[in-house]
Amino acid sequence: MHKKHLFVFDIETVPDYDAGRRLLDMPDAPDDEVDLALKAYHLEVTDGRNDFLRQPFWKVVAISYVQCQVEKADEAQTQGGGRVRYTLTRVGSGGEAGSDEKELIEGFFHYIDQKAPRLVSFNGRTFDLPVLKYRAMVHGLSAPGFFDTSNKWENYTQRYADAWHADLLETLSDFGASARVKLNEACRAMSIPGKLGTAGDDVSGLYAEGRVQEIRDYCETDVINTYLLFLRWELLRGTISPASFEASINEMVNYLESERSERPHLGEFLDAWRAMAPS
Repeated sequence: MHKKHLFVFDIETVPDYDAGRRLLDMPDAPDDEVDLALKAYHLEVTDGRNDFLRQPFWKVVAISYVQCQVEKADEAQTQGGGRVRYTLTRVGSGGEAGSDEKELIEGFFHYIDQKAPRLVSFNGRTFDLPVLKYRAMVHGLSAPGFFDTSNKWENYTQRYADAWHADLLETLSDFGASARVKLNEACRAMSIPGKLGTAGDDVSGLYAEGRVQEIRDYCETDVINTYLLFLRWELLRGTISPASFEASINEMVNYLESERSERPHLGEFLDAWRAMAPS
């Protein structure tokens, strides 16, 4: 049974130095000292392998998404296989640039509780969702819809339940049987723009300068990348037909063009996408 809603999501985060101060008993230390101490701590607990902060120590500053309706494909769109088509409804970000973390996370889980969408992410099981769950607990939030396991094998917490959450990093690597590639690598191989100047490492600096809207814009281009990669995956699997694939691609092109004047980053993405198209 296919879900009625598709929700491709991505988050952007910055270190939570207040949580770091509590962990390391550094109540009065400035952020730069806490940053160094947190990295040293993570190097220590990973035997020198990695200074990347564990999930509880990140603060969510943006949640972006591509929303689609999942519809039964019409007769013309089932030629060559495929049962469904994805109809684009919106590319956006939760809340506003001034929204606090609690509001963003509450909105995310409320949407899941209300719509029960099929989730799509890239590395969402390893990073995005664990961060969202820890931070929801920080704020005392509740998300019963997400944790409903009344169907033991088909639910959001079941790693292999692709119809509930398709983490492309996992599915494309056969859950680690082959190399787990980066989103930018997979996108560029398929003439999808991938990163356009801004990268995840830039987010903390942008946030420190109060440039939250730029973070949201960057996150939106990342979810478009993820959605376009997902369409290729669905075409490969035969979930959608070549006709449905082309219809979804054309909808995204038209959407980006229509949003260009109000949201220039979407126009820039479209221009880069067109420039990469095979001649």
